[in-house]
Amino acid sequence: MPRTARIRRSRHRRLLTTLLAVVAAAAATTTASAAPTAAADVNVAKNAGYESGLSNWTCSASSGSTVSSPTHSGTAALKATPTASDNATCSQTVAVKPDSTYRLSAYVQGSYVYLGASGTGTTDVSTWTPSAPTWQQLTTSFTTGPHTTSVTVYTHGWYAQPPYYADDISVLGPDGGGGTDPGPEIPATPGGLAAGSVTSSSVALSWNPVSGATGYTVYRDGAKDRTVNGTSATVTGLSPATAYRFQVSATNAAGESARSAEITATTSPSGGGSDPSVPQHAVTGYWQNFNNGATVQKISDVPGQYDIIAVAFADATTTPGAVTFNLDSAGLGGYTVDRFKADIKAKQAAGKSVVLSIGGEKGTVSVNDTTSANNFADSLYTLMQQYGFNGVDIDLENGLDPTYMTQALRSLSQKAGSKLVITMAPQTIDMQSTAGGYFKTALNIKDILTVVNTQYYNSGSMNGCDGKVYSQGTVDFLTALACIQLEGGLDPSQVGLGLPASTRGAGSGYVAPSVVNAALDCLAKGTNCGSFKPARTYPGVRGAMTWSTNWDAASGNAWSNAVGPHVHSLP
Repeated sequence: MPRTARIRRSRHRRLLTTLLAVVAAAAATTTASAAPTAAADVNVAKNAGYESGLSNWTCSASSGSTVSSPTHSGTAALKATPTASDNATCSQTVAVKPDSTYRLSAYVQGSYVYLGASGTGTTDVSTWTPSAPTWQQLTTSFTTGPHTTSVTVYTHGWYAQPPYYADDISVLGPDGGGGTDPGPEIPATPGGLAAGSVTSSSVALSWNPVSGATGYTVYRDGAKDRTVNGTSATVTGLSPATAYRFQVSATNAAGESARSAEITATTSPSGGGSDPSVPQHAVTGYWQNFNNGATVQKISDVPGQYDIIAVAFADATTTPGAVTFNLDSAGLGGYTVDRFKADIKAKQAAGKSVVLSIGGEKGTVSVNDTTSANNFADSLYTLMQQYGFNGVDIDLENGLDPTYMTQALRSLSQKAGSKLVITMAPQTIDMQSTAGGYFKTALNIKDILTVVNTQYYNSGSMNGCDGKVYSQGTVDFLTALACIQLEGGLDPSQVGLGLPASTRGAGSGYVAPSVVNAALDCLAKGTNCGSFKPARTYPGVRGAMTWSTNWDAASGNAWSNAVGPHVHSLP
């Protein structure tokens, strides 16, 4: 064969081989790109954060409910309360794929809390914690059987133990056909941003909660200052007598909202005023501006164990919402207004606070619209200037309107400044639920509220935070009912125990001072408890209150001599 023919044929074979290789590679590339990729794992649990109440969940013996505090994220969490015969199991059946592995996790709080899965088709699993005073994540995993298409996941507590809390359940693995909750959307812009208490170096801020938000970012003068989980923050490190601009945004996994409308707040001058500050642990006593058979006192007669003296009571006027004060000089043995004012100043010089109490058993003050709210604030501020009161005590036993009482107290705060002392003395029924007017008001003014001293007397039996009924006059009654406020959103420093100073001070509910001290120990340190023991301790609990300093004096000051030193020695 001629040499030129061999060269031509050889080049043809090389071109054909190259062409076939290119085609094969293209085919391989096409085949590879057409192969399906593995689907990402999803959380097959529905309503995993309890934002839709108990939807998709079933709790044994009606043991479950949702609460707004404490939460691990979002605006809701599960609270389930065991009984002596039920462990408060809350469960959900989820769709799964056969022969697949799932990672099960949840955030829990409480004592003896369990997380598990049953009906897996292989080995059922569970995990637990004996004690979780703060949010703790429980984690386990399971593999489904070859024919398993659904699994039941659950949490439960233990018999006769306090309530437990759960949030952010995750069953992470392949989609079993049931899908997952839709991803979060960027939350709305927060509203209601307002400044509360100010000092020479700080400003307290609060705003309205935003549905779906897991956190909030506070901006100061246009720059990010801090992030918080709740709807309040105190910005610190500021300069005296300086105006600052503030905004807040809401955040979640989807992103950050637009910033709120801007507000301006000015810090107070350095040095502040002469008003005293309420100590970390405080004793409150009501001083009677009348003679009902108890020891008649002047303000100067009130023992030094009392840190807050509530003058009982202001008087209603013919102007809606407005109050006045009339010293009962004749009934108090000729106690003059000038001496009264001088005694208040002397108590303040000794580090005490004197507030004017509004209400009482026969109080008729009503704050139910904007006009009466303004009248309330204006008249109180006038009385504070006239007599030197440090603030106000709300003791309206016929209920209150949380919208307008909040408005009134915030207006008073703006007038009086950061040293304003606000105390409240609701009846036990008023603090059984955050839906109540008193509880709502307390939460609404949490950034300016000093203490709520609930009257744990004249009430009969009541529900505790564990859902059990407790009889008044016991340490369990005090601790289990105080737990409602402590777990319902109030800071421990805003919770006090109100008791009569003697059997003559109230119709029912008197307990010996030793019982008051035991209840404080139980709440603050977890010691000296009765059958009820809170899931966690509250070392910052404010202290105790009594009706009244006069009835205490009639019993030789036995109550304040025993309770006062104990309160002041709390951690």
